[in-house]
Amino acid sequence: MNKTKPFIAFVLTAFMAAGCQETLEDRCEREAREYTEKHCPAAVAPGIVMDSMTFEKPSQTVSYYYTLTGKLDTAATINEKSRQLLLDQIKNSANLRLYKEAGYSFRYVYHSKKNKGLQLYETLFKQKDYQ
Repeated sequence: MNKTKPFIAFVLTAFMAAGCQETLEDRCEREAREYTEKHCPAAVAPGIVMDSMTFEKPSQTVSYYYTLTGKLDTAATINEKSRQLLLDQIKNSANLRLYKEAGYSFRYVYHSKKNKGLQLYETLFKQKDYQ
């Protein structure tokens, strides 16, 4: 009888652990929220501040939000060359491997600091773009 108690406890623990596993989507949403809470806003380069990161389950999109300041705070700053640089970062990022394997999209949104609320640029990369 006493030998079955540890076994029952083990089985119950295994079932509870299996029931508590988060989906990849839940994990992405949590990690984006935690990253934003711990690291944002963060200067990533002169004139570029990362404001937040989100994951949108319905569209399966990881979004990065930035603010441009100083000399970079113009719509002319971001162009097709910038889009290619962002795409190259996605393709070469080992940190995004799991997200890329899941076929998630990546969106980058840049806002102006001097003209609060003005969106200077937005681009979206889908799986067909980075594979």
